[in-house]
Amino acid sequence: MSSGNLHHQHPHAVSAKRIPRWLLIVASIPFLAFLTVPLVALILHTSMAHLLDSLFEPHVAEAIVLSISTTLVTTVLAVIFGTPVAYLLARYQFWGRSFVDTIIDLPMVLPPAVAGVALLMAFGRQGIFGSLLQNLGIRIAFTQIAVVMAQLFVASPFYIKSAVQGFAGIDREIEHAAAMDGASAFHVFRNVTIPLALPSLFSGVLMTWARALGEFGATIIFAGNFPGRTQTMPLAIYIGFEIDFSVALTLAVVLLAISFAIIFLLKKILHDRMFLV
Repeated sequence: MSSGNLHHQHPHAVSAKRIPRWLLIVASIPFLAFLTVPLVALILHTSMAHLLDSLFEPHVAEAIVLSISTTLVTTVLAVIFGTPVAYLLARYQFWGRSFVDTIIDLPMVLPPAVAGVALLMAFGRQGIFGSLLQNLGIRIAFTQIAVVMAQLFVASPFYIKSAVQGFAGIDREIEHAAAMDGASAFHVFRNVTIPLALPSLFSGVLMTWARALGEFGATIIFAGNFPGRTQTMPLAIYIGFEIDFSVALTLAVVLLAISFAIIFLLKKILHDRMFLV
């Protein structure tokens, strides 16, 4: 048999060795069912009428408004302060870069309760900056500022990591061409770099907002669980589970719907980006 025939048959030989699709589907069903059944059960146990009634209860509405407002502030702060960090990591090599990168990764793997204790030890009354803040008349712990700080601590790394990938994936020749046309470094960044990295930046924004929306452990330790003041949706679910289970169900469905919408939109963005590329 000629070498040409061997080369022609090689793709078929590789294809024949793949695990059958039907077998993979059957093997995947148990785990997919494990992930799907609890979510379906949550939806089935909450009627639309009961959901609408619960949404207008004062403490439920307050928790929803507080969650939306604080997470939006958190996301904006993550973009403002995280973008320079992401650009630095994507474009420059410097002493201590691995340390900085590890510090950014750490909040994503730390137990949220550890993050809450760390924030309390830094900015609480007995914290490192506690006495200084008190002298300035500033109180952070157990306020809405603490809610935002807890969310920012645990959620901002998701934006930074996505932004790093976006900035690192840009063809530098395009930026160089803009610079040769006389554009300043700032104008190149604003008019060329940001638009090219926008899909990654937007994906990071969505992931940051979703993570901030679901934040629980750091918030309850650093900000407390005070209705109307620091009680976000996850904290209201925790209390509702002990006091009013219908409230817990309502807020759980709301969070599920928002999270699903965020992930669906994120996948749509990534899918469209792949086809554009």
